[in-house]
Amino acid sequence: MARLGGCWAFLCRCFFQYETPKILLIRSKKVGALNRLVQALILAYVIGYVCVLKKGYQDTDSVLSSVTTKVKGVALTNSSQLGLRVWDVADYVIPPQEESSFFVMTNLIVTMNQTQTRCPELPSSSTNCSSDKDCSAGFVDVRGNGVQTGKCVNFSDSARTCEVFAWCPVETDSEPPNPAVLANAENFTVLIKNSIQYPKFSFGRRNILPDVNTSYLRNCIFDRKRDPHCPIFRLGDIVSEANEDFQSMAVHGGVMGIHIRWDCDLDMPESWCVPKYTFRRLDNKDPDNNVAPGYNFRFAKYYKVADNVETRTLIKGFGIRFDVMVFGKAGKFSVVPTLLNIGAGLALLGLVGAIAWHRSNLYKEQKYSYVDDYALVSTSHQFHLFL
Repeated sequence: MARLGGCWAFLCRCFFQYETPKILLIRSKKVGALNRLVQALILAYVIGYVCVLKKGYQDTDSVLSSVTTKVKGVALTNSSQLGLRVWDVADYVIPPQEESSFFVMTNLIVTMNQTQTRCPELPSSSTNCSSDKDCSAGFVDVRGNGVQTGKCVNFSDSARTCEVFAWCPVETDSEPPNPAVLANAENFTVLIKNSIQYPKFSFGRRNILPDVNTSYLRNCIFDRKRDPHCPIFRLGDIVSEANEDFQSMAVHGGVMGIHIRWDCDLDMPESWCVPKYTFRRLDNKDPDNNVAPGYNFRFAKYYKVADNVETRTLIKGFGIRFDVMVFGKAGKFSVVPTLLNIGAGLALLGLVGAIAWHRSNLYKEQKYSYVDDYALVSTSHQFHLFL
């Protein structure tokens, strides 16, 4: 019961007490200097960092973007397999259009005149054989080229493999040519058309700036120093800007990133909102982890010959895929974030007194006074006598 009575008394004191601020004037050079120093640091943080550096007075919006590309260039090759050949955009840009990216073929392995018939499979642990008993009719190796017929046939003078029904002759698994077949691809150019919007501010912009005309686009090439706003890029320059060698990369292929950054201060003139381009290699090139390097895929060109036999040319294409990535943020003055940041700064300033005087109990003794009911009655009686 005594404990319950003590709790009840404590709750009554908490409920019926009243707090009022009390001004305490401290005359101390040490405490005063520390107080002004802390105030100066808080003001520097709020004004310098929050308002000026981070533009805390602005409302912000993230960028919405669309990207289209157009590659141009012609290359001439002369090989024993393909002969003298001219390559244009329709040959080396595969597919013709992708979303925010494009692929340029730089190297290839060609298997000519394939037809669907029976032929020896490539030698491997699952296809090497010494007799028909080692081959299973209808068996399909997921890493193979066709369906086994159940026969063991000669692959070469020194090797026998299981026969398969497939596109024959099967593709030879070999290293790509070095130097690359389309080594001249470094001189190809790409026009990148990028449109961005900031919906919150009803603001839109293109990387083809308003003062650009058709004559300028026919002749300009992006240059970091001389022409940083030209939207036409030489592929070799993109790779070299990422500190890579185009000819080395062209052999096995790879992935390059083209970063376009739009950071716009909409309190400034609209002409100040311009894109900034950076380039980076994105695929792995770690010499200690070089299994399956580069970037490649297979595609085929189909046609029919005499007797209506379907034939194809299989191409294993190596090349560089360029991924265009757009980043950006826009800011514009707004009352709400301005008031929020000013309010946060004032709240921090309110803590300065306690921070400057925290080492001494004198602050607590002088700052807080306790007045009970008797003192209030006495004070009220004296006040009436005074009147």
